[in-house]
Formats: sequence, structure tokens, C-alpha cells
Amino acid sequence: MSERLAILGGEQACPTGTVRPWPPIDDIDREMVLASLEQDKHTFGPNCQEFEKEFAEWNGNQHCVTTNSGTGSLHMCVAACDCGPGDEVIVPAYSWSSSVTCVLHHNAIPVFVDLDFDTINIDVDKIEAAITPRTKAIIAVHLHGLAVNMDKVLEVAERHDLKVIEDACQAHGATFKGQKVGTMGDCAAFSLNQNKCLCSGEGGMFVTDDDDMLFKARQLWSFGETRTPAETRDYHAYALGWMYRNNDLTAAFGRAQLTKLDGYLRQQKVNAARLSECLQEVPNLILPTEPPGHEHTWYNYTLRFDMEALGHVEDAADYRNKMMKAMQAEGVQTSVWQSYMLPKMTVFQAKNGYGHGCPWSCPHAAEVDYSPENYPVAELHSNTHTGMTVPLRSPNGPETAELTAAGISKVINNLDQLDEVDWEAAK
Repeated sequence: MSERLAILGGEQACPTGTVRPWPPIDDIDREMVLASLEQDKHTFGPNCQEFEKEFAEWNGNQHCVTTNSGTGSLHMCVAACDCGPGDEVIVPAYSWSSSVTCVLHHNAIPVFVDLDFDTINIDVDKIEAAITPRTKAIIAVHLHGLAVNMDKVLEVAERHDLKVIEDACQAHGATFKGQKVGTMGDCAAFSLNQNKCLCSGEGGMFVTDDDDMLFKARQLWSFGETRTPAETRDYHAYALGWMYRNNDLTAAFGRAQLTKLDGYLRQQKVNAARLSECLQEVPNLILPTEPPGHEHTWYNYTLRFDMEALGHVEDAADYRNKMMKAMQAEGVQTSVWQSYMLPKMTVFQAKNGYGHGCPWSCPHAAEVDYSPENYPVAELHSNTHTGMTVPLRSPNGPETAELTAAGISKVINNLDQLDEVDWEAAK
């Protein structure tokens, strides 16, 4: 039965206010943050040190360094793996920009590999073909809370003597064959910003089991010094360093949220399962997958639209945007997570990160080809997806997933009404 779309004045399927905000704040958060405020170490303070210990124990790492961002943690990973001028690092063609700009931050050269459409992760079967004599490391991005097939990544890395960096910024608690992300590669990075399943506003974590990598990462983390703020510092820069330390207030908030993380992840799985169940019979949708051996955390629930079936292959991105706008009008909190695949971004097309063509013009570097047509799966995904985070997060439950599904289904089943919308007015 035809229902008037909300974008045309109809009643919302998912009423405004249905989706409650993330993250939930309770007395645990208030108590720990206020206690931090009342003590006198507000830079790298006692909560930072405790947060490192607690996160390392929760995730199963020997070493953990809390940082001011996931981006900083990724840069520390690149430095810890000795990637430098002219070295090549294999990266996925679709992710957040930091998954790749972290390579540029240490003057190394990113080499892109296309996606596997089903998982939205790097196509592990295409990694080996991208390896050259200059390849130093592989960055495995566990995108949207789904782990990369690490067996295949580690097998290739071992065969070619490469380091493996896990970008687990979106994947706290995701597992592959029962093992948590961040424990399989040589080192890993996590993000703690507003959107993450472990949120402290901003912040990050660098983790490793390797003492030498820990030392190199900490140099970058604190001005090139070799002693940490928890030790007696000599304030001597032994190497080029940045300042990626965390602060005590942020760490206190993170510690409070960590006590609730396992519960959050359980709720997300329940909500995601209910959303998938409700959308199972909705036509022209491609639902997210969870391959055998993988445990998804559902950081982002990503839908794709079957543009071939819809007859919109040639104008896929534009038609996707129209459907998404109509869903948003229904109260569905969904958006395009990343509308450009990474090789299309200006910084990579221009090859001029630092000016004068650096680092690509470095005498140690080789020519690399970033032609967008080399990454057709990443382009397809970029043009056909929409995703959501907050509707599946605590304190929202399965009833929110049901209303979200109702909004999506309503739009898909009334696509003919999109022709009536004044899209200029709707912008």
C-alpha cells in the first residue's frame, strides 16, 4: 500500500526523538571525570596510566599507549614499523583518510588495493600483486567493526617479510577466529572519538607486544624523547617527534566508558540482528555481511543499494542521495560515511603532500599509479552505500531498529514518489 513519504509531507515512520544520543552518560562517568578535575595532574595524569593498563588487559596486549587521537596512534604505528622515505605501505582504497595519510606523515608512499565488496575491507587476494621491493608494511583496516581476514594478510606478510599494522579505530572488540583485533598484527591503533564504540570525546590507543616498537612509538608520541612523562624526563629530543599524548580528563571519561563497553557491544549485536531481520525482504537492498569466523561489532551498519536492479547505474550517487534524503525525512539517522574513495582525494591525485611533490618526489621513491579506474569496487561502494551508527547504539534497543527499518522500507517501497520532490528546495 502506498504511503505518503515524509519528505512530501507524510507522517514520519521513525518519529523525531526516537533515536537517543550516544554515548549514554551515567554516574560512573560523572564520578570519574569529576575526580580527575579535582586532582592536580591534568596533562598525562594517573587516569592515563590506569587507562593504558585497563585497555591492554581488556584487549589482550602487552603494551598500550594512550594518545590524543586514532590518527596519532596510526602515525605511531607507521614509525614503529620503521617506514620512512621511499618505503611503500599497502592500504585499502576505501577508508577514512587517516588510514592512509598516516603513511604520508612519515614520508612513506601509500599503495592502494581495491576492496572486497561483501566485507568493505581490503581485498586480501589482491595484496600480493601490489607488493614491490620497496614495500615495508600492510595496513589492515577493520572497517565499520568487521575484521579483515587476518590469516591471509599474515600469510602474505610472512612470505614477503612485511610488517602488519592493524587499523582497529572502528573495531574495538571485533574478532577473527576468536581473536580480538589489535592482537594479530605487529602493532595496532584504536580511536576513542565521539562516534566510536569506546568513546572519550577524542583520543586513541597504540598497542603492541613488541618492546622495540613500543620504544619507537613513544619517541614519536612525546617530542622525540626516550623517557615517558611517567618517568624522570630529561627533555632531550633524541629523534624527530610529535606530541600525541592524551590528557587526564579524557582518560577518566574513557576509563568510565570502558567499564560498560562489553554491554554496549552486546546491545549492538542484538540491534543489528533485529534490523537485518526487518530488512530481509525489502527489495533492492544489499545487507551487510558477517562471514564465518568473524564477529562483527556493528560500529556502522552499512546498506548498499542495487543500482542495476533500480535502473540507476549511470547516476548511482545522485539517486542514492535522493533515497537517503527521503529516509532522513522519515527520521532514519543515516548518511554517506565517505563519498570519495581515497585514491580520488586531492592529496593523492596531486601527489604534493609537503610541496615540491614530496614525498612522491623523494629520490628514494618509485612512481605509483593512483588512477581511479584501478579501483572499481571502491568506486561502486562509494556511490551506492549509506550507513548508520547511533540507531544501533545503547541506550537504543531493538524497538529503535524496528522503527529505523520501517523508515527505510517505506522509502524503498514508494520510490515512485521521489519524482514529485523539489530537490533544489530539499537541499
